[in-house]
Amino acid sequence: MAALGRQVSAWYHLIPLTWARMSRQTPQKKMTASSLCKLTTASTGGGLEEVPCVQDPACRTHLPQCLLEKQSAPVDGGPWEREEVITSLLDMGFSDVHVNELLTVQPGTHPQQVLDIVSELILLGVNPEPVCVALKKSPQLLKLPVMHMKKRSSYLRKLGLGEGKLRRVLHCCPEILTMRQRDIANTVRVLRDKCLFTVQQVTEILHRCPYVLREDPGELEYKFQYAYFRMGVKHADVVRTDFLQYSITKTRQRHTFLERLGRYQTPDKKGQTQVPNPLLRDILRVSEAEFLARTARSSAEEFEVFKKLLAREEEEEPENPMPGDKSTINASKI
Repeated sequence: MAALGRQVSAWYHLIPLTWARMSRQTPQKKMTASSLCKLTTASTGGGLEEVPCVQDPACRTHLPQCLLEKQSAPVDGGPWEREEVITSLLDMGFSDVHVNELLTVQPGTHPQQVLDIVSELILLGVNPEPVCVALKKSPQLLKLPVMHMKKRSSYLRKLGLGEGKLRRVLHCCPEILTMRQRDIANTVRVLRDKCLFTVQQVTEILHRCPYVLREDPGELEYKFQYAYFRMGVKHADVVRTDFLQYSITKTRQRHTFLERLGRYQTPDKKGQTQVPNPLLRDILRVSEAEFLARTARSSAEEFEVFKKLLAREEEEEPENPMPGDKSTINASKI
């Protein structure tokens, strides 16, 4: 064993000369995934330590912290460290163009920081292309503390926003990663406790209508009450039609206009009406021109006059309480 130890020690001391000779004789090549498990020289002494392979997701999340503890690098990282990060990003499925964009979109960001943030998004189920789009749209995300990103990722998984569902959310509302967690929790609490959506329905709302995260919780609750009490829209239809993504002003204008034309009627307790109500998509999901031509069957001039009269009514009259009572909503109606 002693002889073997002397041989290993002697081999360690030859490493610097071997690498120097190879660097002079061997042309530069793109690193492969197998080259990620490299031996790097420690900052002190001549010993070597093995760095975990970033190809394994569990190792990838610990690699940047490990390297930062072992090395003291400049802000933009050394050539060797930068090459490691580039290789890792390529192995995740990013193209050369994407890698260059990720490393330059937020000047001054350490390459390992970029790798760490990108890794968390990939582990959440977001594909490389949407990750790149989101970070180009909101490059400040690369400045997030790593621990914050890990905690936020865990919280989003608890809300059901993993497994690829985060793609649309990040595209529409990238601030879900930066806003205060209690603000997200307040929105979720209103949807669950005030509006009585199921856990699965809340997840679908956040996925399909991420804009609700930007709304005041009180206004969000009022919008739901308008749909439920004034229009007779049930919970499942609110979710299915993305009702909560439309502004209350647009909804009230079009709904009230149809009411006064006799083309919409609030369903009774049995869900019945004397006139066939148009579908929600034909009221809210279409342009104003299409709404007037196909749904209201009225002119743009009439609608403009009506909107002015409605605005005047809202200014002159105190806001009336919503028909019905919140306590009448129960789980049996969901």
